[in-house]
Order: sequence, then structure tokens, then C-alpha cells
Amino acid sequence: MTCAYDFSLPGLEGGTLDFSAWRGRPLLIVNTASKCGFTPQYEGLQHLWATFGRNDPDGLVVIGIPSNDFGKQEPGSAKEIGTFCSRNYGVGFPMTAKETVKGGDAIPLFRWLAHEGGFLSRPRWNFYKYLIDREGKLVRWFTPLARPDSAGVVEAVHRVILDR
Repeated sequence: MTCAYDFSLPGLEGGTLDFSAWRGRPLLIVNTASKCGFTPQYEGLQHLWATFGRNDPDGLVVIGIPSNDFGKQEPGSAKEIGTFCSRNYGVGFPMTAKETVKGGDAIPLFRWLAHEGGFLSRPRWNFYKYLIDREGKLVRWFTPLARPDSAGVVEAVHRVILDR
């Protein structure tokens, strides 16, 4: 795999999320969980999606990847995860099926992100954020402490959106 657009994952509601469908658009990939202290970040992620991507065919695509890897904080089924995200945070951005994002069993996308970002970019908790540019390359990553509405995240998103 040479770029983020080379990956595909099962969708939360079935089917496949083929990242190549978003080729040329910046991506914000986030490992998520429904029962975490950082779970309210769904609201900020939805705001980024609504502001910078949902209605713009060249805009940002936010992709949530639920994972039960950290503190068993995503125990639900796909249906339960989808209902929770929609009901509590109005999530409308693409979500994948629950995946493993850490260690030797991590899905290829997260192995690629760790390779591209280096050792410290490997998720050590829920809500790590990975910003991908229009070429499909990792340009920045953020720990869960960086809220989606923080100046650093918003400025980085602006930069990749404006870089054409």
C-alpha cells in the first residue's frame, strides 16, 4: 500500500468503504469508541464533516473506525454503535465496522499509519486522529487530547483543504 486511497474496510452498516472513492479529497481517520471519556469528540468530528466536507465534493472526509482495543470501550454490535452515534451525536460521516487498530492484529490501514507516522503515532487510546492530504499521504496525527475543534486540528484541516 502506497497511500490511504489504497485501503478499503467493511462499512458499519454493511457494504465496503473503498477509500479510492475519495481519491483527491483530504481524509481525517479516527479510531473511535462509544464508552470513552473522549466520546463527546464525535460532536466535533461531525462538525468538521458538516463544515468542511459533507456538501463539498472536494472537501474533507471524516472516517470513524470503531475499536474495542482500549479499555473495552466499544463493546456493542454494529447496529448498537450506529444507533448510539446517530442518536447522541448526529453522526453522518462514514463509519467502518469495528476493527483492531493496535498491535500485531491491527488492520493494514493502521499498520500503514504507524509506519508513515512513526512509533509515537501508533494509537495508545481511542480518538487518535490521522490527517491525510489530497495525495493520500499522512501529513499530521493528533492524540485524543487534541479535540476536533481545537485550533491545531482546525488549522491543519484548513491547510490540507486549501492545498490543491
